[in-house]
Amino acid sequence: MNRQISTQAPIIVWFRRNLRLADNAPLYHAIATGQPIIPVFLWTPEADAPWQPGAASRWWLHHALHSLATALQEQLGLTLVLQAGNHPETLLETIIQQTSATAVYTDERWEPFAIEQANTTQATLATHGVAFQQFNTSLLNHPTALQNKQGQPFKVFTPFWKTAVPLIETTLEKCLPIPPKPTVQAPITPPSVSLDSLKLLPTVAWDTDFYTHWQPTLAGAKEAVTSFLHSRVTTYDEHRNHPDVVGTSRLSPYLHFGQIGARQVWWATQASAKATEKGATHFLSELGWREFAHHLLVHFPTTPTQPLRTEFNRFPWANNPEHLHAWQHGETGYPIVDAGMKELWHTGWMHNRSRMIVGSFLVKHLLLPWQAGAAWFWDTLVDADLAQNTLGWQWISGCGADAAPYFRIFNPILQGVKFDAEGHYVKRWNPVLAKLPAETIHTPWEQKPALLRLDGVTLGENYPTPIVDHTQARAKALEAFALLKQETH
Repeated sequence: MNRQISTQAPIIVWFRRNLRLADNAPLYHAIATGQPIIPVFLWTPEADAPWQPGAASRWWLHHALHSLATALQEQLGLTLVLQAGNHPETLLETIIQQTSATAVYTDERWEPFAIEQANTTQATLATHGVAFQQFNTSLLNHPTALQNKQGQPFKVFTPFWKTAVPLIETTLEKCLPIPPKPTVQAPITPPSVSLDSLKLLPTVAWDTDFYTHWQPTLAGAKEAVTSFLHSRVTTYDEHRNHPDVVGTSRLSPYLHFGQIGARQVWWATQASAKATEKGATHFLSELGWREFAHHLLVHFPTTPTQPLRTEFNRFPWANNPEHLHAWQHGETGYPIVDAGMKELWHTGWMHNRSRMIVGSFLVKHLLLPWQAGAAWFWDTLVDADLAQNTLGWQWISGCGADAAPYFRIFNPILQGVKFDAEGHYVKRWNPVLAKLPAETIHTPWEQKPALLRLDGVTLGENYPTPIVDHTQARAKALEAFALLKQETH
C-alpha cells in the first residue's frame, strides 16, 4: 500500500520511556486520529542532570532505540526522528515549526525532573496552540491514585498493596494491540541525527560481557516474559532468593525502558495456566513494589538524595575512599559480597538478594552513606531506575519508607551459607575461589594458609583479606544506629 502525503497537520509522538509498539497508548491513539504521525526521541542528558542515564543504562538505551526504530519502520512504515539538545521543549518547538504539528502525545514519567520537564513543555506548547497529552503507559495505577485512611501517601508496602490490588482488578484496562500502519504520511520529515552520534555506547569495551547476558531488544523483552512464565514463575517464591540459580524474572531493564509494560506483564501472568499458583502471586506483588517505589518518589521527590526519615541527616557516616573502592570493585574479602559486585560489573545487573547483601554491607559494615551506593548502582545497572534505586537503598539503610530496622544487619557469612550453600554463585564470580569446598567458601580467612594455597588461594595476594571484621563492624553499626534512635526521642 502506497501511503499518500496528507495535508492534515501531524501529531508528534514523543517516545520518552515507552520504547515499544504494543500497548503504547500515545502511539495507538495518535494513529487512531487518522492524522500523520512523526515519532520522535529526544536525547537531553543535560536537562536530566543529575539523573541522566548512567553508563550501563546508556548501553541498553542505544540498543533499545535501534530496536524501536527498526520496528517502527518495518511494521508501521514510520521513521524514528532522533534529536539531541539541552531542553526537550526547545527541540519540540523547532519540530513543530518545521512540520506545523498541532499536538504532542507522550508517555508520563514520574521522576521529579521529568515531571517538571513535562509541565514546562506543556506550558511552552500551549503558547503555540499545540495540545500536549500524556498517557500512563508504565504503571498499573497512577502513583497519585492511592492514599491511606488519613488521606496521606502510604509509607508501608503491605497496606499500599492491599489498597492497590482491588483498584487494579476493577480499573486496569486490557492491553492495546500494535496499531495499524498509518494510511497517510506527514508532508515534512524533520531532520534526524544518527543513533551513533548520541554516543551512548562506551568508547572502551567494558561492555563485552553484556552481550552474552542480554538481548536488549523488543524481541528480547517478549522472550524474557515468555521464558519466565513458562519455566520459572511456579518456583518464583522458592528460588527468587537464591542467586546461584536463575529463579527471577530478569524483566527489570525491559520494564524500565518500556520495551514491555507492567500492564502487559500483569495480564500475561493472569492469562498463564500457572496464574493461581503461589509463585505467580508472589511475582505480581513484586510488580507492586515497583508501583510503591513510584508512589513514594512522586510524593517525596527529594528522596533520591535526602532520607525520608530526616533524623538520618545526623547519622555519623564514614568517609573512607579505600573502603568504597574495595566495595565497588568486589574486593571486600567477603565472598558473597564480592560475587554480587562482580556480577554487577560484568553483566550490568545483580540478583535482588545480592543487592540487599551488598547494600547492607556498605551502610552497616562500612558505615558509608547510602547515597554513595545508589550512585554506583545508578552508573553500573542496566535497569537503573530512580524510583526503585531510591526505595531499595533507603530501605536497606533504614532511612526510608517501610525500612529495614536499624538492628537488621545482614551477616554476609550466614547469607552466603543460606542462599548459596554450595558456593556456586561465589565461585562463578570469584573464580580464584573455585577450588574451595562448600564448607570453607564463605570464610576463607578462617582456613589455614597452607590449605588455602593447595586450592590456589593466597589471601592478600590473589584474594583480599576482609577489610573489616564482621563482629566488630556490627557492634559499631549498632552503636551508631542506637545513638541516632535515642536522639530522636
